[in-house]
Amino acid sequence: MGSILRILIRRIALLVPLMLGIVLFVFLVMRFSDSDPASAFFQGANPTPEQLHQFREENGLLDPLPVRYAHFVGDLVQGDLGISVLTRAPVTEQVTTALPLTLQLTFLGLGIAVVLALVLGVTAAIYRDRLPDQLIRVVSLTGVAAPGFWLALLMIQYLAVDRGWFPTGGYINPGDSLSGWLKTMTLPAFALSLPVAAQLTRIVRTAVVEELDKDYVRTAIGSGLPPVVVVGRNVLRNALVNPLTVLGLRVGYLLGGAVVIETIFSLPGMGKLMIEAVKNGDPAVVQGVVLTTAVGFVVVNLVIDILYLLVNPRLRGAAG
Repeated sequence: MGSILRILIRRIALLVPLMLGIVLFVFLVMRFSDSDPASAFFQGANPTPEQLHQFREENGLLDPLPVRYAHFVGDLVQGDLGISVLTRAPVTEQVTTALPLTLQLTFLGLGIAVVLALVLGVTAAIYRDRLPDQLIRVVSLTGVAAPGFWLALLMIQYLAVDRGWFPTGGYINPGDSLSGWLKTMTLPAFALSLPVAAQLTRIVRTAVVEELDKDYVRTAIGSGLPPVVVVGRNVLRNALVNPLTVLGLRVGYLLGGAVVIETIFSLPGMGKLMIEAVKNGDPAVVQGVVLTTAVGFVVVNLVIDILYLLVNPRLRGAAG
């Protein structure tokens, strides 16, 4: 336990410069972009140069870049992501309103991807080089090659428009109707998760095959233990170490892919919020969404690192 704690402290310490780097990168990209908060604020009007200058002066847009960065970091420390130049509402409020839906979509997609990858990957490993393995290989390769947005459009056409099994878009809060929530989230979650499930299936299959070829598996089965018990109790635990590290990177893909999927299915999450902010020229909102997504990616990978330590005794031993 002490070794895990030391590694965890080191990982958390590394997050500080990483987060500062992310904040600096987002700040510089937004400051050197073509978006102009003053122009966005007066959108649809014909402001005079004096009005534009006054707006920039009141909002600190004329301060030197280091001063603006210091103010920006200071506001972030206090949980302030800025003010929308269009709605004049705090960006933090808009993000906290949209974020729960994006997290629901991301983790529902993650759960589907993990279940599919485990079932298909283990099945392919057990029936390696036979018909089930070959069929699963074709399906997984197709899933890897198929982009999520294309799958989403196919699902809308064949499952929503043609057959009417699911709505074409929109969102129902689970507190209002759990069945309605499932109907509105099923297609987006599957469209988001299938490419990830296809990639993880190949990795799980390879890891399980390598573990099945080890002597302890043959010895356990030869001693009379049921193969299901050996696979479930020993093989999976040892084989899932490598897929677990890949899973952390795939969660980042899910967070990013949710932006596109939410737009296709008209879900009021972070994706829709960012797309509307980009269209309307609202840099504070774009900045807030990007920062929140980046922080989420870093936090998820920290959690994956902790899980990796828990399931990998060799790494714990090396740390000790």
